[in-house]
Amino acid sequence: MVWQRFSHSLVLSLALLIGACSPQSANARGAPDSLAPLVKKVLPAVVNIAVTETMSGGDMLSELPPELRDTPLGREFRRRFGNRREQVAGAGSGFIIDSSGIIVTNNHVVDHADKIIVSLTDGRRLPATVLGRDELTDIAVIKVETKDSLPSVTWGDSRRAEVGDWIMAAGNPFGLGGSVSVGIISAEGRDLGSGPFDNFLQLDAPINPGNSGGPVFNMEGQVIGVSSVIVSPTGASVGIGFAIPSEAVSRTVTQLLSKGTIERGWLGVSVEDRDGGVTIATLDRTGPAAKAGIRAGDVVIAINGDKIESSRGLIRAVAVVAPGNSVRVMIRRQGHEMEIPVNVGRRPTEQQAG
Repeated sequence: MVWQRFSHSLVLSLALLIGACSPQSANARGAPDSLAPLVKKVLPAVVNIAVTETMSGGDMLSELPPELRDTPLGREFRRRFGNRREQVAGAGSGFIIDSSGIIVTNNHVVDHADKIIVSLTDGRRLPATVLGRDELTDIAVIKVETKDSLPSVTWGDSRRAEVGDWIMAAGNPFGLGGSVSVGIISAEGRDLGSGPFDNFLQLDAPINPGNSGGPVFNMEGQVIGVSSVIVSPTGASVGIGFAIPSEAVSRTVTQLLSKGTIERGWLGVSVEDRDGGVTIATLDRTGPAAKAGIRAGDVVIAINGDKIESSRGLIRAVAVVAPGNSVRVMIRRQGHEMEIPVNVGRRPTEQQAG
């Protein structure tokens, strides 16, 4: 199987358009007889994002396998391409969240872009600039300049979404332009091992290369997720995709718009799921948890009164706390429970612990 983030592809193929649910399913939550009204409502706010990235000869040489670099083939490659600069094209999707031209997409769509062009459904093509990016959640915010008020969509609450709910994914599969597909939420809280904040919604819906960064709507036309990853043995859709929940996306977008970067809370611990709880494995001796008196072997029960059930849950609970604020960490030590206040520090960018 291939876990693929799918922005940089312009391979042409047929876009998939799935019809609405059958009349027998009409009593399911919010499932209409036709999705046409919903499509008309939200699709104008979905955009295509085309990017170009300049690669130097040195960049291309770095992609050459090490075993070939000192061979005649490697030397010939350096001779031909060592000083060349190439433009690499890619494409993804995004959606407008503010009529002034603010657009949300995946970070991996725009992270190396030298030039970004946004195509609207009315045919206009506008240059865009990056307002902020966050690699850990794979979210970016870009903006186009226009005097016109652009169509926009609103956030829904992904915490209210349930397995079995109907969803509609929109985007730009294979660079063909605005398209939609329909499916259901088939699982929640998926960890794909791509980062410490994995908490994907699993979607049983056709999602293809070029959909990356596109919105996932509930049947009220609210964005409850952002398409980010597909699982496929071929690189094309096999009907399973993964979306970042809107709860995480909207919070990240708010911080990016206000500061341009994300500051996350940090305790300075590494944790393990064992013995039916989240156990402190090691501590940074100069970190916030160690200074507060937390020890290796302590089992974390709750943060600010909210039960902690996994290492990922602990990391996320601490990360949303602004550095400098205090949290109440409930622990169990040698059979006794106690609550310890900890002044949260600022998470280092490379730190993968809580």
